[in-house]
Amino acid sequence: MKILFVAADPKPERWTSLIQQQLPEADIHVWQPDDPSCSADYAIVWHPPAALFDKEPQLKAVFNLGAGVDALVRIPNLPRHIPIVRLEDAGMAVQMAEYVAYHVIGISRDMDAYREQQEAGLWKLRRPIERSEWPIGVLGLGHIGQRVARTLATLEYPVMGWSRSEHRDEGVRSVAGEAALDDFLGETRVLVNTLPLTDSTRDLIDYALLSRLRPDAVVINVGRGEHLVDEDLCRAIEEGKVTRAVLDVFREEPLPSSHPFWQMPQVTITPHVSARTLREATIAQIAEKIVALEEGRSVSGVIDIQRGY
Repeated sequence: MKILFVAADPKPERWTSLIQQQLPEADIHVWQPDDPSCSADYAIVWHPPAALFDKEPQLKAVFNLGAGVDALVRIPNLPRHIPIVRLEDAGMAVQMAEYVAYHVIGISRDMDAYREQQEAGLWKLRRPIERSEWPIGVLGLGHIGQRVARTLATLEYPVMGWSRSEHRDEGVRSVAGEAALDDFLGETRVLVNTLPLTDSTRDLIDYALLSRLRPDAVVINVGRGEHLVDEDLCRAIEEGKVTRAVLDVFREEPLPSSHPFWQMPQVTITPHVSARTLREATIAQIAEKIVALEEGRSVSGVIDIQRGY
């Protein structure tokens, strides 16, 4: 069994050594653009070049080193006849949940004010939180979105989730479809975006959507930068429709130093760290699925290329 590792990592051995440990009988190659075909059975990839699929047409499956597959599905010659498998969790869901919970708690409990009071040497109690005043809406109820929603619900915030199709999750009100989006937004003060990036979700968070949120809205984007129309968020903040934004993903990364977000005190910027890929858990999951495919069993995480996730 031959496996190709295809990712722009300066130290690919950090990954390939783990693959070899999990699959000791495998013949593992690191992709080089000028190499001839090695007739690999499987490819483990992150932002692979289209040339890979011209050189390796015999692949049995492709495994993506992440949950987001938007870059992968844009490749014009991506094979349609074999499983394209995204990463499922591998430690990312809990990271995302704690990142979102950290910011929701900090904002709703006014922790910035306490930090300012500390700097001023001021001892002053602020009004206790009323969770009913902080209804949270989670856009996207995939594996990560469900974990985020459940975590916030256990903290007794009112949580509602919106997705394209029906989902059920204990403690979380779930609505689905375009017809339900207006009511979802109208009940939401804290909007958390965990959607996959597709043609239908690109630029979804625009001025019109932001204007439909409850007053003093907060936006937390941990999905993709292309979900958010940057200038529309700036306008919504300037007009007071949105009071805070926490952004971990951007259209261009690193975020250019000239971008207005850097100069806006209402915006918290983090460098795409809400959920990091954990190598050991990732390779263990992929290896398990390769073994399953070799034994003729089906695997979860196979994407629908037409749908985009």
